Amino acid sequence: MSKIGTPAEIFDRNRRRHLRDRAFERTGGRDFIGKLMSEEILDRLSLVKRDFKKCLLVGQAGHGLRTALEDQNIETVVADSSFAPALSHGGIQCDEDRLPFADHSFDLIINIATLDSVNDLPGALVLTRRILKPDGLFLASFIGAESLTTLKSILMQAEGDRVSVHIHPQIDIRTAGDLMARAGFALPVIDSDGLRLRYSAFDKLISDIRDMGSGNILKGRVQTLPRHVYQLSKSAFEKSADDDGKTTEQIELIYLSGWAPHPDQPAPARRGSGQMSLKDALKKPPKKTD
Repeated sequence: MSKIGTPAEIFDRNRRRHLRDRAFERTGGRDFIGKLMSEEILDRLSLVKRDFKKCLLVGQAGHGLRTALEDQNIETVVADSSFAPALSHGGIQCDEDRLPFADHSFDLIINIATLDSVNDLPGALVLTRRILKPDGLFLASFIGAESLTTLKSILMQAEGDRVSVHIHPQIDIRTAGDLMARAGFALPVIDSDGLRLRYSAFDKLISDIRDMGSGNILKGRVQTLPRHVYQLSKSAFEKSADDDGKTTEQIELIYLSGWAPHPDQPAPARRGSGQMSLKDALKKPPKKTD
């Protein structure tokens, strides 16, 4: 039972660390989804006309992202919930909702592929905002709710009337936006990108999921996938292939951006202060006649 005022934890922190350690041992923090996220975050950071001095990098982003930041003369501190990546980077092992840093410690915080599996996500976002300096920037990416739709459907069909959870619940883009606003970030921007991945083998899809550190980390007894269910799922996956022998899987990547509040930041216009209605703004200008 959780303490009064403390949200109940739905994820097993030890199991999460185990899966993330296993993923790091498999890939060295260089899984291709994490790499895509890191490259996109760097592209977005390059558009910000600001010189950052000190960054907190959270998640198994791999050596490439840290190297790219330090090449820009940005001092980088690495934190991860699992031991292997934290040790590899000479960083700090800690959970995202238990960040052990003083307020206003960083002017940039980047989180790669962890926020979808944090027990107290609202608390983690509030902590992130607090340890940012005023007018500091937060950038993040994680796998969203519109992901692995093919796999989820196939598993449900294979298990029939006895469906078990094998992939933890994920966050949709609207919820992510609400959480950013609740956490007090200024000028929040939330968007997503969809990936259509083509697989010729069911085992390769499962391997990629393990490389991302994903899996069932819900608290309670883990229901392993029975062998016959696995074989039924594999067969259904192969039967759903297109003429080229490949099956499509969907991955949604959600991106977050927000600033720690500062008095000099631009403020949104006061509601009702507009001088033109949306209807008039959308009207096409009259065509010129000879």
